[in-house]
Amino acid sequence: MLKTALGRFRAVAFWEGLSFLVLLLIAMPLKYVLHMPLGVRVVGMAHGLLFVAYLYTLMMAAIEYRWGVKRITVAFVVSLVPGGTFWLDGQLRGEALALETVKTR
Repeated sequence: MLKTALGRFRAVAFWEGLSFLVLLLIAMPLKYVLHMPLGVRVVGMAHGLLFVAYLYTLMMAAIEYRWGVKRITVAFVVSLVPGGTFWLDGQLRGEALALETVKTR
């Protein structure tokens, strides 16, 4: 999976999406309900780094596979929606399988 730009993008997208959900559903309630802000600091930093990695791997995949502006914009926008990267992964999974089939022929 990590051998292609698309595979690397999908892997980073998974972890970025997961970190976003952990931030929203676990760390923020801990901060505002139980007054424990450390979770937001730690998870927020990890999420920020993963978001930058997401943008970088998006750019690399877009360049390699010559994605259009619409696809790049959709990939960016879904990263701002909780769970959006998981939806995008479902869309890209078929493309990744097709690319693997072409390479094995």
